Amino acid sequence: MAKENLKKLAAKYHLEEYDEKMQKAILLQLKKRERRRKLITVLCTVVAVLSLGYFGGYYYLADRSGSQFTQLSELKKKRPVSAQIRVNKTGEQEIPDILDEYKNLYNKNKSIIGWLKIDDTNIDYPVMQSSDDTYYLNHNFNQEYDKNGSIFMDPACDVLRPSTNLILYGHHMKNGSMFGKLDAYAKESYYKKHTTIHFDSIYEKGTYAVMYVFRDKLRQDAEVAFKYYQFIDANSAEEFESNMKAMAGMSLYDTGVTAVYGDRLLTLSTCDYQEEDGRFVVVAKRVS
Repeated sequence: MAKENLKKLAAKYHLEEYDEKMQKAILLQLKKRERRRKLITVLCTVVAVLSLGYFGGYYYLADRSGSQFTQLSELKKKRPVSAQIRVNKTGEQEIPDILDEYKNLYNKNKSIIGWLKIDDTNIDYPVMQSSDDTYYLNHNFNQEYDKNGSIFMDPACDVLRPSTNLILYGHHMKNGSMFGKLDAYAKESYYKKHTTIHFDSIYEKGTYAVMYVFRDKLRQDAEVAFKYYQFIDANSAEEFESNMKAMAGMSLYDTGVTAVYGDRLLTLSTCDYQEEDGRFVVVAKRVS
């Protein structure tokens, strides 16, 4: 086969016009070029197969996640069974009751703390909470590894006490899932169509009015600056007002919504790729 290929190459390039020494030199270069061509073909094939595998896996996981959330939404509507009551370390009852629509979900995974929904968007997810603040970065409701992660609440927040500000985190996924489209709030026109956020804890329903929308970033611990992700409880009216002024000053536009000490807040936070360690943040005030 090799000799036949050499003969074909010799005929193609009319090597009979050259002396024997030159013919050998030309054939050597042609063979090298042919090997490079085959190698490139093989590499391209491997890259194509790997790319197809990657995108196939990516869309499989996306589809799986979508199916799971549909199932979880349907579980909310089913007739509840009695929830298993969680107790604290002292043995005292910690959960007096759970809303009926969340009892089945709670029995399935006791890390659920609520449900987040923004009408006419893809944001319609269970909210998890764990003492490990990294677990739900890459695990789903079923506690399976999932690069989409879950929407989860800062472990320092308490829905029972409750905390002044409940902070929810979610990935800014390129496929638009989780908080992948949260930054649409950067446009005031989008805000005007989505002024309300629904967040139920598993104990009570809640409706929130969007108040501030801003970009920020993670800061060094020693840096003296307002850090929205550390604003969970306000111990005084002065502290609360200081935090409100800081967020109002960063807000991309004026919503006309304000808050006073004693109001309960909800903060949605995701990555923002406009700068290193950037964050996109939406803050809302509970109105019902």
